[in-house]
Amino acid sequence: MLLKKNVMLSLVFAAVPLLHAGSSAIAAEGTAPVPATAPVSAPVPAPVPAPDPEMVRQRGQILALSCSGCHGPEGKSTSIMPSIYGKTTGYIESALIDFKSGARTSTVMGRHAKGYTAEDIHLIAEYFGNLAKKNN
Repeated sequence: MLLKKNVMLSLVFAAVPLLHAGSSAIAAEGTAPVPATAPVSAPVPAPVPAPDPEMVRQRGQILALSCSGCHGPEGKSTSIMPSIYGKTTGYIESALIDFKSGARTSTVMGRHAKGYTAEDIHLIAEYFGNLAKKNN
């Protein structure tokens, strides 16, 4: 077994200089060395265009529709549910993140928030946070 390993290692060590471009072993045999090739770089991706602000606003509005079922149209609740109209974007975003992580306890909101990505939460918060500004 040891003899077999030694033979294999000697074959590997003998082949290594042959694999190296421009090695003296290749030149000694009278063959031309393999020219080195330039490293291949990955293609540069095309720049991503900035999102259309109107499309972003509309997406936030669509995502916010599910909130209206409990918090009322435009977040103006007329029931025991808290109104989110007039709250700042930062407050709404922070609250949703806390509901999602479990840092803020709830009966229903944690389940709702877990279904949203960080981007979705930001868009919902932007939509409700800007409603009061828009209506004033």
